[in-house]
Amino acid sequence: MNFVLAAGGTGGHMIPAHALAAELKARGHGVMLVTDARGSRIPGLFDGVPIHVLPAGRLTKTPWGMLKALRSVMAGRREAKALYRKHRPDAVVGFGGYPAFPALLAASSLKIPTVLHEQNAVLGRVNRLLAGDAAAIATAYENVDRLKPAHEIKTSLVGNPVRSSIVRLGELPFPAFDDYAPLKLLVTGGSQGATVLGEVVPAGLGELSDTLRHRLQVVQQCRPDDIERVRKTYQSLGIPAELSTYLRDMDDKLGECHLMIGRAGASTIAELTAAGRPSILVPLPIATDDHQTANARELAKAGGARMIPQGQFTPAALARQIEALANDPEALANAAGRALSVGRPYAARDLADLVVRVGQGDRPAMIGRASRPAAARPLSPAGAAA
Repeated sequence: MNFVLAAGGTGGHMIPAHALAAELKARGHGVMLVTDARGSRIPGLFDGVPIHVLPAGRLTKTPWGMLKALRSVMAGRREAKALYRKHRPDAVVGFGGYPAFPALLAASSLKIPTVLHEQNAVLGRVNRLLAGDAAAIATAYENVDRLKPAHEIKTSLVGNPVRSSIVRLGELPFPAFDDYAPLKLLVTGGSQGATVLGEVVPAGLGELSDTLRHRLQVVQQCRPDDIERVRKTYQSLGIPAELSTYLRDMDDKLGECHLMIGRAGASTIAELTAAGRPSILVPLPIATDDHQTANARELAKAGGARMIPQGQFTPAALARQIEALANDPEALANAAGRALSVGRPYAARDLADLVVRVGQGDRPAMIGRASRPAAARPLSPAGAAA
């Protein structure tokens, strides 16, 4: 079978699409990516997958901006229709975001079945616009805000696909940590970075006791404009820190860390729960519909993360949270196990099952919530022991 995946813009859309592409290719299916210019430039994704770049506009509230965006969307729709006539897919899978909009519109106009995947705990704007025409909707959370009751019959909980290298981390023991071992921190603000993390995290680590501060090892993603300032701060504190604007080896960094500090984007949450890593989460306050706060709730409620609103994210507040975890190694390992307990590491497999069924012609009533749930996975040895 042949499938088109429509995603773009940020890693939050591209990473789950990449994981699905790998799963479908492993089953022998053909896969093509339709994206925008920015999505096509994200490194390390979609090797060996044909990529077609479409024009895509972002809908705005101004009349001129709306007109300009609609022109781009319609141009993208025309290109996508021409592409589908040459290489007709069995289904088109959209991962949200405006770059997916024209590809999905073109599929619907040609009666090609579509599947929508929603990574967040709030249904995104594009997915809300297209939900009525979709053959199936796949979600990462059991409860998704803005999902109409009429669409629940064609909704399946599958989780948010992550790379297989991340899934393997959850099958390994939590990194050894005791009263004397180095405390390894990973700090990331998503694909765009976050200036607030570059400001608060180094200052917060500077407020830790001398004994704990001297045990720190930090890996931090920084915005390009912030990296030299952050580097100088760590040097003045005597804290060894590896800084980068983009973490190409995220699986290795996540595997080595004891605690992650960062945003609550959908891919971040999925990777933390698949790998079983505790975290301190600072949701992006301007995220559409405050979806990052919604994303973090399940993990925080399970005890796998501590959530701090950005307005309360101060150096002193961060230092208190780190000390509470670092001074109790058992609590840190327990938080890792609790993060793992809410993970859905087989999301790529379950989403691929759903997509194939849609491509084979199964209809919404046959693939809704009554379908096979995502398989649970036992706690890691560290989580089980805790």
